Amino acid sequence: MILVCGEALVDLFVGAAEGGEVPARAVAGGSPFNVAIGLARLGVAAGFLGGVSRDHFGQMLAGRLAAEGVYTGFLVRSERLSTISVVATGADGQPNYAFHGEGAADRSLTPAEMPQTLPAEVEALTFGSYSTVAEPAASALAALAEREAGRRVISIDPNLRPGVEPDMARWRAMGERFCRCATIVKASDEDVRLAWEGGFSLDDAARYWLDCGAALVVITRGAEGAVAFSRAGTVAVAARPAEVRDTVGAGDSFHAALLAQLSQTGRLRRDAIAALALPEIEELLRYAAAAAAITVSRRGADLPVAAEIDTALAAGRS
Repeated sequence: MILVCGEALVDLFVGAAEGGEVPARAVAGGSPFNVAIGLARLGVAAGFLGGVSRDHFGQMLAGRLAAEGVYTGFLVRSERLSTISVVATGADGQPNYAFHGEGAADRSLTPAEMPQTLPAEVEALTFGSYSTVAEPAASALAALAEREAGRRVISIDPNLRPGVEPDMARWRAMGERFCRCATIVKASDEDVRLAWEGGFSLDDAARYWLDCGAALVVITRGAEGAVAFSRAGTVAVAARPAEVRDTVGAGDSFHAALLAQLSQTGRLRRDAIAALALPEIEELLRYAAAAAAITVSRRGADLPVAAEIDTALAAGRS
């Protein structure tokens, strides 16, 4: 099992104002939430650890996880409200987020609510997005990552959200705490630009994360594909052709596919990841890029199943 740790929320997709009204559509979401569903759709046992409200939206979130086959035994239920993220998509397909969740259930996890032990079948944990900076959840999850780092693979996706925490120094400080536990760091070029305010290149960021102890660093670059860094060297792949409807969930789809392939090929172990040769890393990137291309071609964070990725890869080879 891969245990995905972090926030589950409601994405409220809004359209253009029409006669004093704004059309909206409420969808279950959140970066870690999407990763958990993405893993389950790819046939990997996945669990979700996060704070989820008992309100109407929280019931929807918990129900959606269960319906997708994600194990919900690690959910921490509370009377606090659910976070709502208002999402407006620009003409270029890029989403703009405004978060409404101060004191909400997903940010309110405490160290006392973390599991005292994890079952042996948990082979990896993932962390990411604003639950790594919003207190008290951030410190609770960081302590869990530190405790488990010597026992299981830890994968981090910073997925910066300035709308929740605008202080980049805070993101950098908590990011380093998590990344010092990490076997894998998966980030976007936008994360690098935001975190270091343009002062770091992708190579600089990768070297920093490798020096923190990561065995594999993968940085996605949108339409320019993805690049991976390890002790073996650097390898890049192009983005797969896709008619982009929006990019919501693309990075989550990439992350889930990367972890799924490692798990299903028996390599979701720190020693195996550290030993990956560049051709093997390139194959992982191509698989994850195919997953992301499928997601951006659909509305919202609609992550693919394994058969869809296999079909896309086979078509690309023909």
